[in-house]
Amino acid sequence: MMKLYEKGVYLVKGTEIVEEGTAALPVSREEAARNTIAYGILKNHNTSGNMEKLQIKFDKLTSHDITFVGIIQTARASGLEKFPVPYVLTNCHNSLCAVGGTINEDDHMFGLTCAKKYGGVYVPPHQAVIHQYAREMLAGGGKMILGSDSHTRYGALGTMAMGEGGPELVKQLLEQTYDINMPGVVAIYLKGEPRKGVGPQDVALAIIKEVFANGYVKNKVMEFVGPGVANLSADFRIGIDVMTTETTCLSSIWETDGKIEEFYAIHGRPEDYKELKPGEVAYYDGCVEIDLGEIRPMIAMPFHPSNAYPIDEVKANLYDILDDVEKRAQVSLDGKIPFTLRNKVIDGKLYVDQGIIAGCAGGGFENICAAADILRGASIGSDAFTLSIYPASTPIYMELAKNGVLADLIGTGAVVKTAFCGPCFGAGDTPANNAFSIRHSTRNFPNREGSKIQNGQISSVALMDARSIAATAANKGFLTSAEEYTGEFTNQKYFFDKTIYENRVFDSKGVADPSVEIQFGPNIKDWPKMSALPEHMILKVVSEIHDPVTTTDELIPSGETSSYRSNPLGLAEFTLSRKDPEYVGRAKAVQAAQKAIEEDRCPAEAFPELKPVMECIRAEYPDVDKTNVGVGSTIFAVKPGDGSAREQAASCQKVLGGWANVANEYATKRYRSNLINWGMLPFLIKEGELPFKNGDFLFFPQIRKAVTEKEDLITGYVVKEGKLTPFQVTLGELTDDEREIILKGCLINYNRR
Repeated sequence: MMKLYEKGVYLVKGTEIVEEGTAALPVSREEAARNTIAYGILKNHNTSGNMEKLQIKFDKLTSHDITFVGIIQTARASGLEKFPVPYVLTNCHNSLCAVGGTINEDDHMFGLTCAKKYGGVYVPPHQAVIHQYAREMLAGGGKMILGSDSHTRYGALGTMAMGEGGPELVKQLLEQTYDINMPGVVAIYLKGEPRKGVGPQDVALAIIKEVFANGYVKNKVMEFVGPGVANLSADFRIGIDVMTTETTCLSSIWETDGKIEEFYAIHGRPEDYKELKPGEVAYYDGCVEIDLGEIRPMIAMPFHPSNAYPIDEVKANLYDILDDVEKRAQVSLDGKIPFTLRNKVIDGKLYVDQGIIAGCAGGGFENICAAADILRGASIGSDAFTLSIYPASTPIYMELAKNGVLADLIGTGAVVKTAFCGPCFGAGDTPANNAFSIRHSTRNFPNREGSKIQNGQISSVALMDARSIAATAANKGFLTSAEEYTGEFTNQKYFFDKTIYENRVFDSKGVADPSVEIQFGPNIKDWPKMSALPEHMILKVVSEIHDPVTTTDELIPSGETSSYRSNPLGLAEFTLSRKDPEYVGRAKAVQAAQKAIEEDRCPAEAFPELKPVMECIRAEYPDVDKTNVGVGSTIFAVKPGDGSAREQAASCQKVLGGWANVANEYATKRYRSNLINWGMLPFLIKEGELPFKNGDFLFFPQIRKAVTEKEDLITGYVVKEGKLTPFQVTLGELTDDEREIILKGCLINYNRR
């Protein structure tokens, strides 16, 4: 089904793969590497003059309503006067104002008044999910878009897009740059065509299964090429593309053709189409060769998109796979709560309680029409099983109403709702305790669907394509592959009507109005003051996580925290609440010492545990005192930061006095960037070399000097039983600006006027 090449490859004339070292070619490797689509787009947006050290300026920015408040607040603190590039503020996450009362609507009004004041675009709640609006109205061939959501992926439309934490958007708003090394580019070579009943989520899950665990595309650009691309519709490509985030790649780009040209024409923007193809001979740092015809309908079992199997394999080996899920659950849930899906087996078949087709991955026109074809004339039944469908935008919803699909779906017992991302992150359609949900959405991490392990509640999600969800729904909730559907797909034509956007979306056309007063609400708070990096650092380890991967959902929960995203102190109370409920109290106790230092008081009086630690340190470093030392907390995690781009996974730690993370590696570039932009040290320690445990104190003498002088190895000490025991960490590669941000204490301090 898939082949991962061990070496780099050359792609000749867009169709022939030549493994590196197996044949003579008319161009050098260096020249051929410049012939990828990705290289050309990055070159056109690079301002450094050095293609090894990129400084990117994006064409457009996008944010939604649990990120744009913090971003604009950060930029305002740094002197923002006008959005320098088009910036679209969508409202698709905090759409339900009843979640947290009216404070969510306060965020919306903040966004509207900021769009007027600074010259942006404001998309009201329920009109479109962030990524569908970007596809319909923002994407353009050869362009680059930066969004504060991890699933910012528009590569299928010829737009290289990246999802990052809010501070990276702040930099763009302040006309600074996105600084990265030239990423590797991996060819995703498609051949053949999908089988009947196979949808984009099936292909995406198959890819994620192959490349996530081995890091094959981590922090690289996935470039989709090959003859199979032409056999996929625009919607199908989009459905695969949005899921590339779950591979931990940096971004994605596809070759474009007449089907993408038609997409832009349908959406009234033919001028935004650009043909993109690799050069005559293009070099790639790796290649994933995929025969689309060999992919079967897939299911990603709890609790990760990479835990994927063909649905038929699950049905054939049901108890073996459920045993494996239970073992994985014990790791993901730390054994805190019993979990099983065995009670979902009825007469040898797996019963599902809930189906969801939603958001940027599932809510596309073709997915919903295909689901309607399978469900037409059927009923989802009157038992526990429910089916909810969320079209990704109002124009899609309008077309479904016009062509009769909406009526067909409602007639089956399905509920069709407005554009909303809530089911994806736990703010809508939260299942009952012990329920099992199948979803065409983006993630199935533990508790991401909204269940609360800290309250003894656990439910779980499997990811599937809309087609197999519909087949399961037609089978009254018993797991069913869409390949069992024997009818025909109508392949309805899409007609885009942007009238609703013209009537409801505020577009300043880039004209700022400084006279507009920003509308705040009682929950919208400024960022607290943050100190610069001290000369010496004392850290207390306040959480220790040994899971293979720690997600941002575990660092700061998603759904139940949505209403607090505009309130740094309120949100921080939820930090690690699912993973380590004692974390907040421990971190606050340590933070009391730093607050005492800032008030010129004795830190040991505020935090008595510090007294013997200081005595031990001063025995060897007598010059260390409250005038030159900082006290903060740190966590250890094996591989933190998989999943969401949300900056709050780092900022909440900083708000509570965190000054570092220690990890064997960071799951994503964006989480490490979030740490840096909030002034936190992204320490790395070799696997198997953990000299401390939760509750220990660490001392880093001359840490400011080490950052300033770019020291490769930094020596720290475990302070324990009256002794200083040395160990070493590194910081990895940092740009000069990143070092300065850490030295200043955070991006706000770095930019503050």
